[in-house]
Amino acid sequence: MTTSQLTTPRRPGAARRQGRPGIALTVIAALQLMVVLDSTIVNIALPDIQTALSFSTTDLSWVVNAYTLTFGGLLLLGGRAGDILGRRRVFVFGVLLFTFASLLCGIAQEPWQMLAARALQGVGGAIASPTALALITTTFREGPERNRAFGIFAAVSASGAAIGLLAGGMLTEWLDWRWVFYVNLPIGILIAVLSPVFINESERHAGRFDLLGALTSTVGMAALVYGFIRAADDGWRDGLTLGSFAVAVVLLIAFVFNERRAPDPITPLRMFADRNRSGTYAIMMSLAAAMFGMFFFIVLFVQNVLGYSPITAGLAFLPVTVMIVVAAGLSSKLLPVLGPKPFLVAGAVFTGSGMAWLTLLDPAGSYLGAVLGPMLLFGFGMGLVFVTATLTAVSGVAQHESGAASSLLNATQMVGGSLGLSILMTVFGTASRDEAERQLPSFLKEATPAQQEAFARTHELPAPWGHHVLAEGISTAFWAGVGLVALAVVIALFVIRVRKSDLEALSGTAGAAGPGAV
Repeated sequence: MTTSQLTTPRRPGAARRQGRPGIALTVIAALQLMVVLDSTIVNIALPDIQTALSFSTTDLSWVVNAYTLTFGGLLLLGGRAGDILGRRRVFVFGVLLFTFASLLCGIAQEPWQMLAARALQGVGGAIASPTALALITTTFREGPERNRAFGIFAAVSASGAAIGLLAGGMLTEWLDWRWVFYVNLPIGILIAVLSPVFINESERHAGRFDLLGALTSTVGMAALVYGFIRAADDGWRDGLTLGSFAVAVVLLIAFVFNERRAPDPITPLRMFADRNRSGTYAIMMSLAAAMFGMFFFIVLFVQNVLGYSPITAGLAFLPVTVMIVVAAGLSSKLLPVLGPKPFLVAGAVFTGSGMAWLTLLDPAGSYLGAVLGPMLLFGFGMGLVFVTATLTAVSGVAQHESGAASSLLNATQMVGGSLGLSILMTVFGTASRDEAERQLPSFLKEATPAQQEAFARTHELPAPWGHHVLAEGISTAFWAGVGLVALAVVIALFVIRVRKSDLEALSGTAGAAGPGAV
């Protein structure tokens, strides 16, 4: 055998089929699409899930919160795991965990089973999503090739929301709500099988896992959210409500102390030392809080009050996604000219205006007259903020810490969304109870014997009285959303001081740094 006939042995962890970057990117982007899609595909199915598993409206919010809390709380830990253990290995594990949890969601028969499975889904997403973005840097060479990959990755993330709305409507109406979870099974299995074939393993880096930080932050936020949601049903004097707030305070204080002392903290507190970065995190937390609440309640309104089918409800939300994409493209082009502050301020103002308009919701209103206009304003405002916030979050950060800064932005968005939804749910619970008491005399006077018998079993007013209760609760809850957005406006006006020159070196990273934002 001659020397020319000898073959170079394949290095450990190398893809079994080299030179297929297009397929590798497809595998990575498919995971991101599945994770992003899952945040909207489930929203459209919420009314059917509520009916099938007998969720109350307040408890139904946990179907969203169980996922976002674990996803946001463990996102940074997932990225750290990829660096220490190998990104492809962690990526595949996260995909398989997400897929298995999707199966558990689909077969759930009780509310607690659904919530446990959704939390596990969030863990899988938190493990897989940050490593998906990091794998692009190890798979594609720096320069135009990597930039194109980042652009495709960001485009898939942006389109995932719209695809999820349509897919959720079609699957729920044509098959069953359980298929919004089952659809992940073939995709997840295929990703896990193809990853070792086409994606190289990354080098491992020394480091430690900040498990205590991840545990105290995630459980502390869950206790805080639980306190708000329980207050919606049982009031502020309830023992478990007060106890959950106390647990949240203790754990979150412990989290801060741990992060100050941990050698490799899950949340580097130095990231908050810069006023622009911490202000950006606060803005995104506030706006995400309003956005999660808006999506949750409008889904219930258009299906339960306006009587839309799941497919029609999915189509009804498409204008929001379109406006987000349009505004994001506009801000990307004009940022070098105007700088970031005008977009943060204008975006928050547009978002707040849309939220304020939604406080006028009425059961006698129509989609065109009461829903479409506010959602267009809301979506345009969020689109102005997304790209701008991504850039300001990494402005002034060392290159090796830009990933942590952008991941922290995504984490604060997810956690803020859960917290905001719980706050709006608290306001909703109080307002809907008060409205139910006002509607009760009319119901007792006008209801048929069958309606009164159903009310005795469920303690929920049927239509049209129930529509008034739901609409009043939602419109009042949106006032809390207005307050959250107003906080973002104040921060954008008086805290943010990023200059155009600060963003010049970052202009090429807008699409890559924050794909999870949409």
